[in-house]
Amino acid sequence: MSAMAEIKNAVAVGDRVVRKQFPPISRHRLALYCGASGDHNPIHVDIDFAKASGFPDVFSHGMLVMGYLGQALSDAFSPDRIRAFSTRFAAITQVGAELTCEGTVAELFEAGGERRARLALTTKDQHGETKLAGEAIVAL
Repeated sequence: MSAMAEIKNAVAVGDRVVRKQFPPISRHRLALYCGASGDHNPIHVDIDFAKASGFPDVFSHGMLVMGYLGQALSDAFSPDRIRAFSTRFAAITQVGAELTCEGTVAELFEAGGERRARLALTTKDQHGETKLAGEAIVAL
């Protein structure tokens, strides 16, 4: 039986079906993301600018953190099974943060002729602080 078939047949409300840990966010990663995304806001790469703006250091792009959560979701469910994905930013993600993305089944239902799950998603740092919260709808 495939992993997807096992999930489809065995998933229950409360099950954790998404979990992925990422290495610490480095200054190098932020610089690479600036180039890849086109978001060159100096608050993310220029420590002098960040300090002049009242922050102790640069911090991650929110969309980079959202991208990590999306990667964790698409590692657990193939993209053709993802029906919706949304997040809300909860806190700034500092350089050095070690993020863990998780998703638990909040609801099981039928829609569009298929069995679906609503997932409660979170991204937390190594201190347990929630950086993103959101949800996804996936076809099982």
